[in-house]
Amino acid sequence: MSKLPERRELRADLVQRRRELKPAERVAAASGLRRSLEQLPEFLTDTHVAGYWATGGELPLNVAIGPLSDRGQTFYLPIVTKSGGKRRLTFAPWTTGQDVESNELGIPEPKAATHIIEADKLDLVLVPLLGFDRKGNRLGFGGGYYDRSFEFLRDQARPAKPLLVGVGYHFQELPGIETAEWDIKLDYVATDKELIDCTGGAA
Repeated sequence: MSKLPERRELRADLVQRRRELKPAERVAAASGLRRSLEQLPEFLTDTHVAGYWATGGELPLNVAIGPLSDRGQTFYLPIVTKSGGKRRLTFAPWTTGQDVESNELGIPEPKAATHIIEADKLDLVLVPLLGFDRKGNRLGFGGGYYDRSFEFLRDQARPAKPLLVGVGYHFQELPGIETAEWDIKLDYVATDKELIDCTGGAA
């Protein structure tokens, strides 16, 4: 029996739960995320750190990434590009207050982006998700952008550069996620409550 309907329903449920959060809960969660991420030494020292522009109730990164520039780190946002008829991600520097514009998918990207780099040039990536488990499996949005963009990690000993850190609310944790051969595992998951090391539980 196909698992697709089950995944669609699960995604819809998780999206709805995120959207139901009150503004004060989002603010508190953003502060909690910063505390979780700052338990990871690489987040405090890595030079090239990528993240995402929070949409659809995603856990905001604004509190966590605020201190990056003061530490001499560069923050990047993804840019969706097409390669071989499939969408993948490249990354462009972005700073707070810099203009963004929505792409054809409605996702904000840095406007007039320059110094675009490939995924393998990053040191650490904050990866959005809908669900996760403690083995580093991720339930994404179904587009496969991250799996395609970081497929070069599949044959490498993990953890490797870039470090993949899933970001989500604690209630997005699932007991397990059915995986496919093209899925790329996360090294860590940072929630509003804790930092989860997935490297020891990789199957």
